Amino acid sequence: MWMAPGQNQSWVSELILLGFSSDPTSNRVLSIAFLLLYLSSVLGNALIITLICLDMQLLTPMYFFLCILSLLDMSCVTTTMPQMLVHLLPHSQTISFTGCWLQIYVFGALGLTECIFFVVMAYDQYVAICHPLHYTVILSWDLCTQLTAGTWACGFFFSLTHTFLTIRLPYCGPNVVNHYFCEGPSVQSLACMDINLIEMVDLVISVFMVVVPLSLILASYICTGQIILKIKSTQGCCKAFSTGASHLTVVTLFYAPATYIYMRPNSSYSPERDKQISLFYNVFTAFFNPVVYSLRNKDIKEALLKVMGWGRVAW
Repeated sequence: MWMAPGQNQSWVSELILLGFSSDPTSNRVLSIAFLLLYLSSVLGNALIITLICLDMQLLTPMYFFLCILSLLDMSCVTTTMPQMLVHLLPHSQTISFTGCWLQIYVFGALGLTECIFFVVMAYDQYVAICHPLHYTVILSWDLCTQLTAGTWACGFFFSLTHTFLTIRLPYCGPNVVNHYFCEGPSVQSLACMDINLIEMVDLVISVFMVVVPLSLILASYICTGQIILKIKSTQGCCKAFSTGASHLTVVTLFYAPATYIYMRPNSSYSPERDKQISLFYNVFTAFFNPVVYSLRNKDIKEALLKVMGWGRVAW
């Protein structure tokens, strides 16, 4: 705590993150589990990026988008999990206020970028299934670059707005955050003033960055599903439905908890429940995305075998 110049009010200079448990034995078990999960997520996504960059046959819009998604997932999970692992150690639960708002900004920017980027990937799938003959014409490299740059710009801009409003709130104590990382709603709950206006702004941002993208994704899947139903080949139809269902599952795992956390009022804030729910869009999607989007993919498997020097294989 420190005294603001010319004021009698004490203000927070650092925060304490409680994490998941105060029991040393439980923390040791959690540290091993989360370390394995983190390493698997980073290595899985790094492998996808490496394979796509090394194999010329994967230089298509679809795999370009997969590469960007892997980069987002790897960056997002690295923003929170290393610090969480450190905080599982005894007497290592504090974070500076500057470090906290920086984490809020970077995690928010990457998360919002991924929200919009799922729309880009859904559009890619829609064009691939509904307009296969014009796929490379519609999704030119210029358009792919513009879509990617636009999603990143939107994510970092709206996160800046959210972070600025959060950091401008007065934090005069307590300084204990019942969470495993600095997340906007959990930090805002510590503010010693009414935050209804901030909640309204966050709600507007959430509508534009969560509800609208999710609606566009669902619309694209409905259109894609109608085309898939017209496929005469039963095997082709089942394969397309299987792929679409897997993608939709990952999207649901990301959007459903994110919608709950960021679109409900802070008055219903439940620390224990919220930090468990946040694991889905913070940790689990980064772990599952390489499996669902890439490691089940024939081209990715063949690229892996070529890198390992084993040539092609029939799957």
